[in-house]
Amino acid sequence: MSRLSIPIGLILLFFPAMGACEEVPELAVKLKAVMDRPEYKGASWGMLVVRADTGKVVYELNADKLFIPASTTKLYSCAAAMIELGPDRRFETPVYAVGEVKAGILRGDLVLVASGDLTFGSRAGKDGKTAFANNDHTYANSGLTEAEPTGTNPIAALESLAKQVFDSGIREVTGEVLIDERLFRRSTSSGSGPVVVSSILVNDNVVDLTIAPGDKPGDPAKVTMSPKTAFVTLDAEVTTAEKGATASIELDSSGLGQAIVRGRIDVGSKPLARIYPVEDPALFARALFVEALRAKGIRVLAAVYRPTRFEMPTTDELKALKPVAVWTSEPLIEALTVALKVSHNLYASTLPLLLAAKTGGQTLEDGLKVQARILEKLGVPVKDISFGGGAGGSNSDLVSPQATVALLSAMRKRPDGELFFNALPRMGIDGTLASTVRLDSPIRDRVRAKTGTLIWTDTLNSRGILRSKALAGTMETAQKTPLLLALFVNNVPLPANVPTTREGKMLGTMCEIIYQYGP
Repeated sequence: MSRLSIPIGLILLFFPAMGACEEVPELAVKLKAVMDRPEYKGASWGMLVVRADTGKVVYELNADKLFIPASTTKLYSCAAAMIELGPDRRFETPVYAVGEVKAGILRGDLVLVASGDLTFGSRAGKDGKTAFANNDHTYANSGLTEAEPTGTNPIAALESLAKQVFDSGIREVTGEVLIDERLFRRSTSSGSGPVVVSSILVNDNVVDLTIAPGDKPGDPAKVTMSPKTAFVTLDAEVTTAEKGATASIELDSSGLGQAIVRGRIDVGSKPLARIYPVEDPALFARALFVEALRAKGIRVLAAVYRPTRFEMPTTDELKALKPVAVWTSEPLIEALTVALKVSHNLYASTLPLLLAAKTGGQTLEDGLKVQARILEKLGVPVKDISFGGGAGGSNSDLVSPQATVALLSAMRKRPDGELFFNALPRMGIDGTLASTVRLDSPIRDRVRAKTGTLIWTDTLNSRGILRSKALAGTMETAQKTPLLLALFVNNVPLPANVPTTREGKMLGTMCEIIYQYGP
């Protein structure tokens, strides 16, 4: 076990009362027994566990070395966004009528100006809270989770805006319906899959597909989509298989808005969730807005499907107008909670671009520079880590346990720090930690931490390679001692018969050991 060397400046900034390591020999022995298992013989480990009250090191291993963080990257991007934008920040998305309105007829265009609202009404729960499912629909195609729908209205914001346009007196639009996404330049999510990052997000910029079996083997399965829109053509040929057959669903696309679904589903199985990521978020939003306007009784001459770019009024011209409709988001902390609880890649990838926009920038690079300044002010050793995005899938993402604990410690000391930690998954309760430990585990609901998982394909050996499994957050021991921890394991081969949840449960076991044998 290596001995941690922490820079004196970092010690004084975060842990002014920090003394020598609080030696717990039995804890080290128990943790080492887990790391010495045969399946981890080629793996790399990095850990740091400290007392949250005194800063004393309880356990450390390679704490100053760099590791692939996977989705624990989201701790950094969400913290920076919460600090810079504020947890109570609400995003306003206005709609402008550009042209003369006479006798209810707008002889001109309707322009919706995207604000970067992460959820844009698509997760509005009945209790007033932003809804999420522990296995989020954005991971429905990954094969890692059994996705669960939230049951919310995916186009709630667009319907509200359409009603407001109607209430303003407009009954017909002779021109175009436009989506202004100039808040920042488009990017690509650093999470799973090449997802477009835009300032307009409707239903996480996906169409949800629900695949239900027929009444008997041989019957066609029922495939439905939400939101239903003429912008997406669904070509589905899925059959109902014998009871006990393995479901096999393949998705493809033959072009913009052309979803192809093929496969089979067991006659006795519950419906399966899949998603069709839209290729152009602005055109998707435009089509849905046209349909929402028509549904509210407004005649719109513009076509739903028009894959072209449009001439947009200047930003100054729009600002000179009074909006005919405005959608106001929930507080930012609600969206950050979803990003952290379910490890939402698109939301986390958008955060640096929102930082860029607030400070006059346009690109991911601009936003990461802002994030670096925020983290540096917190005391995070920015020069000792590396990020290529906000979600945790970039090849250049690297952090150390030391830097991660420094971030956690700084956030714990902030007046709004409780909001940040309350947004993290709770062990055995919700989010990506919902099923990590058994129901009678002593650490159930005693750990609040962000998970990270990054799996690549080892084509040579026809298996997966776990590039990273990580856990970082806060917990308490059996003695009620509050701890901050950052646990990383990199480069673990995953034979075909090994469940992808194995290492998550292993980190849960390590937390149980820390709980039992910690101070």
